[in-house]
Amino acid sequence: MQTLDALRAGELIGIKRLDLAADLTGFPEEIFQLADSLEVLNLSGNLLNDLPKDLTRLHKLRIIFCSDNRFSHVPEVLGQCANLEMIGFKSNQITHLSAKALPPKLRWLILTDNRLQQIPTEIGACANLQKLMLSGNRLHELPEQMAACNCLELLRIAANRFEHLPDWLLGLPRLAWLAYAGNPFSDAIEKEAMAGLTVEHVDWSSLDVQHVLGEGASGIIYRAHRTTERGVHPVAVKVFKGAVTSDGLPRSEKSACMVAGEHPNLIPVHGRLHGHPGDSIGMVMPLISPSFINLAGPPSWESCTRDIYAPDVRFPIEQLMGIAQGVASAAAHMHAQGVMHGDLYAHNILWNAKGECLLGDFGAASFVPTHDEKFRQGLQRIEVRAFGCLLEELMSRCDISSEMLRDLQIRCTQTEVSARPSFEQVRRELDSFVVQ
Repeated sequence: MQTLDALRAGELIGIKRLDLAADLTGFPEEIFQLADSLEVLNLSGNLLNDLPKDLTRLHKLRIIFCSDNRFSHVPEVLGQCANLEMIGFKSNQITHLSAKALPPKLRWLILTDNRLQQIPTEIGACANLQKLMLSGNRLHELPEQMAACNCLELLRIAANRFEHLPDWLLGLPRLAWLAYAGNPFSDAIEKEAMAGLTVEHVDWSSLDVQHVLGEGASGIIYRAHRTTERGVHPVAVKVFKGAVTSDGLPRSEKSACMVAGEHPNLIPVHGRLHGHPGDSIGMVMPLISPSFINLAGPPSWESCTRDIYAPDVRFPIEQLMGIAQGVASAAAHMHAQGVMHGDLYAHNILWNAKGECLLGDFGAASFVPTHDEKFRQGLQRIEVRAFGCLLEELMSRCDISSEMLRDLQIRCTQTEVSARPSFEQVRRELDSFVVQ
């Protein structure tokens, strides 16, 4: 994080990225001194409510973040920034998004946790749009013109006011990662799924909570010891933060984990947390062996929708098949239980050298309307495309090529959504594969 003093002293001339949080109430004019180099501008965590009309002077600007400020609108000047690709205005008080605020090269728009009630129809003309994050607003619908967003791959509309999903959503040719839990129609499905579920309550007093194992957008995971009648056992405890995330609501994440149930390639849930001193919701899970590591890192600003792997990682065909079979089997099981993962990515998969894997992080999980077979199948085939992307990434890092795997990957990612195989079909094909 740079300082305002350094900016004013001219010490930042030539930098490509500026991160400035200093309780700013106005846009520092000194930023324009960086016009010939600045590509990433992060003004999150200030007190701003507007941007200057001449922001276009930052002619190399590609990415701008203004989260956690006081904006009530997305500034229209952004639409005039010729090279702007990524806009992030999370957690403001935004009630208005003008069509004029949409730049021609827009790829990634983050407006999570605001007060939007509608999206301009002109968003359908954003030909490069790949990621659209709108969770935690007041939206009832999306414009039909978005059916023309053929590059859209990730859509987050959780925790809004949708009474149903639009039919055209099932036809988007590249959509692979969808989250919509926490809407009225989905809440009804979630409530019904949880009604017949018996889940153990794990009292906070039975836990000896130790150190933090990790932290994500929705919560913090701790290592702990749990005391039961059978003795003391190591466990992992996830305590949710309670706030809406870019993916959705912690409540829905907890429910999805429990409804998904047990499967060898899913992290099981021992029970829901009861009696937390801060009344936080949470889950108690088994402690995963440290031999399991993340398969990849999350997408970068540059890759947008594709995960980042270690540069030297390679997968022997046996490991590749172990991962692919495990994930396909877990996904088939989840969809049979009426749950869509929503974030089927390598960075949400733990694996070890044996090719064993565990699919985790249900933050974007949604509940499938099981009474509507067409919609159920359509939603599943959206997620099948995510699996196809994963399979492509694994195959590109394997020294052995396979026509059978390549054919399966192509069919999983084909633009005709209804022609994609189901997860059960994918699982059967992978199980029949013989490693040469």
